[in-house]
Amino acid sequence: MVDLDSIPLEHLALRVDDDGIATVTLNRAAKRNALNAATVEELIALFSAFPRAGIRAVVLRAMGEHFCAGLDLVEHFHQDRRPEDFMHLCLRWHEAFNKMEYGGVPIFAALKGAVVGCGLELASAAHVRIMDHTTYFALPEGQRGLFTGGGATIRVAGLIGKARMIDMMLTGRIYREAEAVTVGLAQYRTPDSEA
Repeated sequence: MVDLDSIPLEHLALRVDDDGIATVTLNRAAKRNALNAATVEELIALFSAFPRAGIRAVVLRAMGEHFCAGLDLVEHFHQDRRPEDFMHLCLRWHEAFNKMEYGGVPIFAALKGAVVGCGLELASAAHVRIMDHTTYFALPEGQRGLFTGGGATIRVAGLIGKARMIDMMLTGRIYREAEAVTVGLAQYRTPDSEA
């Protein structure tokens, strides 16, 4: 058995209940839970360990108002990465998302607010996606001269079809509410709160 407590976590929080259900929480609310390189490494470490640690299922959630607003562009700017360095980072995203999707442990993503860019790629690696009334989905990279480095062209296209994925990338189309469920970005939508 793997000792999950021995995995150092700074940008993710982990709680495991007595039934072997792990709750992984993105814990960068001040950054709208944008993925930086360190968070990606923590995802790889956790999702590599879960099958050997007896984890039966994972709930993936986020602190704050947003699930994940994509790549941490501030870190990316300050790192001034060369193209080959950025490609290496993209390969690490693929490693993390592959560990999630193909690791053998079902993942339920609790979505809210922004599920954008790399955040949508992250959500697409989960097996079941549940959105609330605040959730919106977008792939704005194409409008900013960026490419989808975390697998959107594969995972998102697998969920909603190639034509819809291309439309999202080229036009900046945003999916919300019942339409997001209808096209397949989420399987379930929670009832709106009465508050």
